[in-house]
Amino acid sequence: MQYKYKTRGTCSREITIDINDDNTIGDVSFLGGCNGNLKGICALVKGKNIDEVISTLKGIDCNFRGTSCPDQLARALEQIKNEE
Repeated sequence: MQYKYKTRGTCSREITIDINDDNTIGDVSFLGGCNGNLKGICALVKGKNIDEVISTLKGIDCNFRGTSCPDQLARALEQIKNEE
């Protein structure tokens, strides 16, 4: 299933996430932000379990903003889990 998440406090504006039936990440893409870094994050989380990605990325900070693109991805995944 595909989800869209509007980010807050980051250069990226939106995250599109495809979740497989087994709660693994099928695909992730960011709108805006640091293109190369975000492509790297997307490649690294593909095929990983949602809970594993949340525990790895949650709380990462970018320039004292209180969040980051990886943290926003973790927050999006938490929201998806809560909706199910």
